[in-house]
Amino acid sequence: MADKFVRGSATQPFLVAASLTLVILLFVLSGATRNLPLDLLIRSGSYSALEQDPKNCSSEAAVASTGDSPAKPDKLLGGLLSPDFEEASCVSRYQSSLFWQSNRTPSSYLLHKLRSYEALHKKCGPNTEPFNRSLQQLTASSAAAGNSECKYLVWLPSDGLGNQLIALVSTFLYALLNDRVLLLSIPMGLHGTFCEPFPDSSWALPSDFPIYNLDTHDFYSKSPRSYGYLLENKVASLPPYLYLHLSHDASDYDKMFYCDDAQPLLQNFAWLFLRSNQYFTPALFLMSRYDQELSKLFPEKETVFHHLGRYLLHPTNAVWGYVTRYYEAYLANAKDRVGIQVRNFPNAPVKFEQMLDQIINCTMKERILPETQLEAPANSSTTPAMGTKPKAVLVTSLQIGYSDTLQAMYYERATATGEVVGVFQPSHDELQRTERQGHNAKALAEIYLLSFSDTLVTSAFSTFGYVAQALGGLRPWILLRPDNGSGEACRRASSMEPCFHFAPTYDCKAGRVVDKGKVVPHVRHCEDLNFDWGLKLFD
Repeated sequence: MADKFVRGSATQPFLVAASLTLVILLFVLSGATRNLPLDLLIRSGSYSALEQDPKNCSSEAAVASTGDSPAKPDKLLGGLLSPDFEEASCVSRYQSSLFWQSNRTPSSYLLHKLRSYEALHKKCGPNTEPFNRSLQQLTASSAAAGNSECKYLVWLPSDGLGNQLIALVSTFLYALLNDRVLLLSIPMGLHGTFCEPFPDSSWALPSDFPIYNLDTHDFYSKSPRSYGYLLENKVASLPPYLYLHLSHDASDYDKMFYCDDAQPLLQNFAWLFLRSNQYFTPALFLMSRYDQELSKLFPEKETVFHHLGRYLLHPTNAVWGYVTRYYEAYLANAKDRVGIQVRNFPNAPVKFEQMLDQIINCTMKERILPETQLEAPANSSTTPAMGTKPKAVLVTSLQIGYSDTLQAMYYERATATGEVVGVFQPSHDELQRTERQGHNAKALAEIYLLSFSDTLVTSAFSTFGYVAQALGGLRPWILLRPDNGSGEACRRASSMEPCFHFAPTYDCKAGRVVDKGKVVPHVRHCEDLNFDWGLKLFD
């Protein structure tokens, strides 16, 4: 994926200099800064310069800010990552560990499984002889996986970046469990965003793939090529390939995929195509056929995304430049980093004032942010000493109002604790623009910046927040909707795992609807939903 992002409008040099001067003055005089947009940190030609000189992604500030000793960091994350890459080609792969506050040790069995998968992907990936032979199966008259040396699972994108990433990790886990090669139909909005995760091979479908329009061709709800359609209509003759529709609008027949009895039929297909916007991993943990394997892979149940996300999702050098430049400009010198992620859903909007109250009530009650004093004389004991390291608050939102209000609050008033608070927001695009490369680049950069937090506050139901918390190994404080009925502003997550919002309720063995949050102790209902069918992994 060598594509570069489309650059936004250029910023005049004098504006950058003036803005930086203003930032410095505000910081010195008030202890609270108004940050520059992420775009203003990008110098002209930064993409090509960063690709040529990955040392631009400096990591010294991250090590210094955490107080770590100069001992060599564990760049391979306990053996999770393969050493068979040139570091300069994807700096984030081996530098991310310098910034994360939490690291869990992967099981030896997971490491063995990943190395075996990499060998399989190298053997069967695009442009190999087994791959070229398997392409013939796509135009066969019927399924014949028994004649295929390799089997494939093709991920199809759906919805925004957060939805895409939680579905991608789930899809990879299913591929891992079934010895299938994961391939991606990469949308234009993600070109140039992620590095290749598998050594000596690509995870991208080649441009000359026989099915050229994967957005519409056979891959939609109620498609005659879908598993749900075959089941509902009792189709006897199997097609040459099968589509799995596992999005939020999946039918009851589509969701029969999660039955143990469905899996032997799926083994008949050399090619499976899967579209989802859901983190369907918890449902795999409810399938008895995978019990033993999943227990060996993940003795700590809440680390599935934590490990697989860190294994798969490596920002390209261009995106990593966003991350490190912003981190070192605004966050590296902080004594404490607080991430606040605010998501307002257009189909269920919350008034700005109500959400702002939730943020302030949560962060004050839980002592995440310090309270302010209405009046504080200049010689007050709460006046910070010169050189005091600030508490850095990173706000990510499509709107600017939340960070503006917090910034003004800590600029105009002293804190009761004497702490210095700086409030920063990298971007505010107002609308979600998933089809744009630049929008997704900044979104991914902000997910990573949030994952570097010491304390994280996220919005209920937000997949964007789920990805950040799981990558960072964080149990966030979840901002609840004001109309949640509990009277709470937020509650602490009991697991770093994402939530499977629209999980199946039908029990295949019992033949009836059951409470799937009470079947096994490590799969329970999510804390952030107002309905009771969401599922989440716990330890």
